[in-house]
Amino acid sequence: MADVCTQGLDTGFIALGYARTAVLGVVQGLTELLPISSTAHMRLVPALLGWQDPGSAFSATMQLAALAAIVSYFWSDVRYVAFESITAVRKGFWSSPALRLAFGIVLATVPIVIGGLLLSSKLNTCGSPLRSLWVIGVSCIVMAGLLALAELYSRHRRDMEKMSILDALIVGLAQVGALIPGVSRSGSTLTAALFVGFKRDEAARFSFLLGIPAITLAGLKELFELYRAHLSLEGWSILAVGLIVGSISSFVTIWGLMRFLERFSTWPFVIYRGVLGVIILAGVFYAGWS
Repeated sequence: MADVCTQGLDTGFIALGYARTAVLGVVQGLTELLPISSTAHMRLVPALLGWQDPGSAFSATMQLAALAAIVSYFWSDVRYVAFESITAVRKGFWSSPALRLAFGIVLATVPIVIGGLLLSSKLNTCGSPLRSLWVIGVSCIVMAGLLALAELYSRHRRDMEKMSILDALIVGLAQVGALIPGVSRSGSTLTAALFVGFKRDEAARFSFLLGIPAITLAGLKELFELYRAHLSLEGWSILAVGLIVGSISSFVTIWGLMRFLERFSTWPFVIYRGVLGVIILAGVFYAGWS
């Protein structure tokens, strides 16, 4: 289908209406926080159903739904990092674990902010080549391979409280990969955290907390871009439906993922991502998907 643009911004979600946007809100909420790439699913599901591509602006803004779920689920961690680090600075307790974690999160956010600014003109424009299905398919397969290596060679022994500044920087650099559709922010950061030796559930926990600044900045930036593009009242109301539905499904996803990783490995996600990538590439080359 043709791209739908609002002053050059990809806003295909408006053409979908309320019901279809609600369905995609569930899809976004379920896949945004799993290491399986929400962008891949937000391109694949509409393609399979014959729907308009909702556009990259929708995907970026819908991250705010995930943000609401992350903050509410991990509120005790958020409160601990925020208030304990402030207390540590006031008292000069520079070795505070909370302060170290807060500094690590800030440091790890810098690379994706720089990368996002450099690629902003390419990411959310109508017909962006980065959003093509073949890019997403290749990204899914590559990340499946990296996650498999992390499972095979990582120790899975460390807690988040023992994170070093170098660990944070490594995971932060991996987060930049999420700017490429199909990589997945949670997938890239979870994989990197596993590589530096974190337990699976601790790796997911750090991935979610690290995502708070990046998701906030990306989501608010996209809201501002939609405001500057004079999005219609109907467009805002359709987007609101997606956000509400997405936040509920995101919370359920976090709850399920944390309990899964406490007991099992990430191999199901490795297999799923690999199969998904193969299906997407097969659709591109043999079925004419675009």
